[in-house]
Amino acid sequence: MSNEKSIIEHIDALVGEERELRDRRVHERTDSDDERQRLKAIEVELDQCWDLLRQRRALREFGQDPNAAEVRPARVVEDYRG
Repeated sequence: MSNEKSIIEHIDALVGEERELRDRRVHERTDSDDERQRLKAIEVELDQCWDLLRQRRALREFGQDPNAAEVRPARVVEDYRG
């Protein structure tokens, strides 16, 4: 993901997929292992995207290159205790 617009578009796509999966679980009463695993993967990826977006904005705010921001591993963004 090279710029904020593409990161936000990716976030929007993930949120849409997450919403569809959650709606299907509620309305169709499905709860397969595959769906649970995909929801968890989406949650992690969303956390990574939001973290990347925050990194880029912080770098820009302090006069640094936002392209220096990198996607951090899931274990880092999931264990963050801000």
